[in-house]
Amino acid sequence: MTQELTNAFGRVFLNIEIDPTNKWVYVNWMGYLTEDNVKTGALAYTQALADAKYACVLNDTRLLLGSWNHSMEWVINDWAPRAARAGLKHFAMITTPETFAASSASDFYANLKSFQAKVFDDKVQAEFWLKQHSLGL
Repeated sequence: MTQELTNAFGRVFLNIEIDPTNKWVYVNWMGYLTEDNVKTGALAYTQALADAKYACVLNDTRLLLGSWNHSMEWVINDWAPRAARAGLKHFAMITTPETFAASSASDFYANLKSFQAKVFDDKVQAEFWLKQHSLGL
């Protein structure tokens, strides 16, 4: 099952996919994000995680343009504790090195305390790490 979220201009900014094989929620962010996009998207995939009763998220930011630092305080102080209460325990973030989105990912990782997160620049490595937690490999 895949859910698409669109911005005010009708462009997709987030795909949310429940992955029953790997027992995680895969999210793929794209384009420029507003603070509202970040909040709407994060809450939507957190609900999908809770509904599926999974504990892992594979968060792909490789298609993002620009930073999402405008939302960092909310992500760290509001969303992360909510996500942990919804069951999130392991969060693998895929970024493209040397981008503004990667800089935001570093800030996120450095300040996060609600669950275990790791930042990757390779999807295969991110999946390998997350499978250890989602499937107990």
